[in-house]
Amino acid sequence: MPSNIEDYGIIGDGETVALVDRTGSLDWLCWPSFDSDACFAALLGDKHNGYWRIAPAGEIGCSSRGYRGDGLILETRFETAGGAVTLIDFMPPRGTASDIVRLVRCDRGRVKMRMDLVIRFGFGKNVPWVRRTEDRALLAVCGPDMLVLRTPVETRGQDMTTVADFEVSAGQTVPFVMAYGASHFEVPPPVDVAEALKQTEAFWKEWCGKFEYDGPYRDIAMRSLVALKAMIYAPSGGIVAAPTTSLPEKLGGARNWDYRFCWLRDATFTLLALMNSGYYDEASEWHDWLLRSVAGSPADMQIMYGILGQRRLTEWEADWLPGYEGARPVRIGNAAHAQLQLDVYGELMDVFHQSREANLKLSEPTWALECELLEHLAKIWNEPDSGIWERRGPGRHYVSSKVLVWVAFDRGIKSVEHYGFDAPVERWRDVRDAIHRDVCEKGFDREQNTFVESYGSKLLDASTLLIPSVGFLPPSDPRVAGMLAAVEEHLMPDGFVLRHDPRAVSDERPPIEGAFLACTLWLADAYVLRGDIERAEVLLRRVAAVANDLGLLSEEYDTIARRLTGNFPQALTHIALVNTIHNLNAARKPAMQRAKT
Repeated sequence: MPSNIEDYGIIGDGETVALVDRTGSLDWLCWPSFDSDACFAALLGDKHNGYWRIAPAGEIGCSSRGYRGDGLILETRFETAGGAVTLIDFMPPRGTASDIVRLVRCDRGRVKMRMDLVIRFGFGKNVPWVRRTEDRALLAVCGPDMLVLRTPVETRGQDMTTVADFEVSAGQTVPFVMAYGASHFEVPPPVDVAEALKQTEAFWKEWCGKFEYDGPYRDIAMRSLVALKAMIYAPSGGIVAAPTTSLPEKLGGARNWDYRFCWLRDATFTLLALMNSGYYDEASEWHDWLLRSVAGSPADMQIMYGILGQRRLTEWEADWLPGYEGARPVRIGNAAHAQLQLDVYGELMDVFHQSREANLKLSEPTWALECELLEHLAKIWNEPDSGIWERRGPGRHYVSSKVLVWVAFDRGIKSVEHYGFDAPVERWRDVRDAIHRDVCEKGFDREQNTFVESYGSKLLDASTLLIPSVGFLPPSDPRVAGMLAAVEEHLMPDGFVLRHDPRAVSDERPPIEGAFLACTLWLADAYVLRGDIERAEVLLRRVAAVANDLGLLSEEYDTIARRLTGNFPQALTHIALVNTIHNLNAARKPAMQRAKT
């Protein structure tokens, strides 16, 4: 049985992330990259699907954990009757191979320890061949994959598991180092453990030192940025939505999606969080990843891509995995990549405009592509789509989709006005104004005095909270005030914002799920825009309070079970948290600076 989602910490090397729980069990790792098959998949099943635990063999009196400094060196301390040990877990920044280093340091007394290792390639299904190398390392091979474990501790095979019993005394440190390599290559060489720790600590100290913020909530923002950095695939600059798949939005439910891909939906939020925090290199690399990924015909643009910009993200089910706490199916790949979601055009145009406004150093100009995108969008903007929440089924005229289409033309027009680009700007103004009229006429319910989910619907949708942030209407507009009041009344039963209206009936019934944490922060941003700083801070603190002890957040929060739900950690949640902190710190500026520019 896996631990609660909030009981996990992460370590990473710039190309993948591993999840380690409070007991010292590494239960999830896709190796060598985010989108690879998992070789430890107990998170979505049980110990037979792959895990690696190092912990005291006897009873543990108490335990605690934390990161060393601001980086991703995870330290878990165990207190026992015989003494105290600290398990130090980290992944050095990727070099010629990918390594996991686990150090058992005895701080007091003598402690008997136990290691249990189950390697299962292919998302917990495939048992590897295991043998000893000439230098007594343990080598596991299955198809294209190879893992090698080096430790001075004597290990043995037991019931398809590798185990070790050993003892440590005060002042002693015992290393365990596992490396990944392609099976057709030579075995990865051993690493100097002390040097690896030193380099990893120096890497994170330098990176965290670039954070250009010293205001309130700095520690929360720093931890969110480190989590975001861990989800950046360094070779390409792409940012995965989460390093996990199929962690349920509702415990025991079927809304279990693969988030190990890069969404255009998050583009502007990501760019602003990075730039406002001083991380211009990462912002530039993200921009360039976007540009490469969408290259080609605008008609072929997708809502998400692989970490290298791959387009075919075929969805299938790993039916041998029972799912997290029985939540099935376990999905690999994401069929939503083929959906039409009109909002992504607005996100992309906004990213290009924001990059220009910030004088971001870019690899090449984008204006020709932007013109092609708007010409295509002018032909399809009034079509139904799947919406920002990727609803599977017939398309609708979602209000937030139309608003972001308006953003696309608005940012194109602003780029012409600010930089003198050549474009059919009068025609673009006509389209922009037509979209605005369309949304205000068909997307606003006068009886309820609020914007609704889609044309003709009576239901609310939290994504309309972006209306003032993107500049579609000023925060002083009475329609915005009405929308905020409606959200407060109907989408906040427990103090957090639901993205779907719980009043839905019949075929409009939305999926049952937890509160969507990013939407709660979007409401905080709307409060900032209208000058209600105190209420915004209340929401920020409420979201921060449900982060785990390591400052990590998932996609949603179950207010009844009081548990994090959804994939973990979730980039969009941490990005929204950083942006809200910046917005509060610069309360006289529009939220996320989007309405201003």
